[in-house]
Amino acid sequence: MAAPSGQTHEEGGVGLVENESDPGDLRLLHVMEALVGENKKRFSTEMRQFGLPLPPKSPEEQTIERVMESCTFKTVISGVLGFALGGAIGLFASSVNPVDPELAAKQKARDVLKDMGKQCLFHAKNFAMIGAMFACTECLVESYRGKHDAKNSPIAGCITGGLIGYRAGLKPGVAGCVGFAAFSAAIDRYFSFH
Repeated sequence: MAAPSGQTHEEGGVGLVENESDPGDLRLLHVMEALVGENKKRFSTEMRQFGLPLPPKSPEEQTIERVMESCTFKTVISGVLGFALGGAIGLFASSVNPVDPELAAKQKARDVLKDMGKQCLFHAKNFAMIGAMFACTECLVESYRGKHDAKNSPIAGCITGGLIGYRAGLKPGVAGCVGFAAFSAAIDRYFSFH
């Protein structure tokens, strides 16, 4: 591919030809120098996701990402969502409670609504506490271990279940640890396949 009017560059045993009459060779030379020569780009400021180039994250995006990944944020969100879910479950539970025939004749709507509110609040507080404890424990375990894998959830489940069960004694604490860890592992395994 040597042309009489061109210059030959020897790089790594391969002769590259610059030919003033053929602009294709000149473009190829510039492309090769940009890829492997001294003018090559050392690093990219682009982030790639699924093969598409993305612009770098702004400082605001980085701050939001750090806040959302913090243990405090995860704990608060789990507590709030647990409170809402527990309230809904309490509402359902109060609606299916057996009715005492003697009280049914004397009960007023205000009394029924008050009882429903108590049930909702009871379940909401319990679900909020369990959700916040589990999320906080899992985040702390993940931070301590430095890994995001399938072991974090059962460890956090064991700690959470053990603490909740230990209020009733040692045996319920152990049963709570084993049960909550098994449940957490089963849920993680189920969601990892879907």
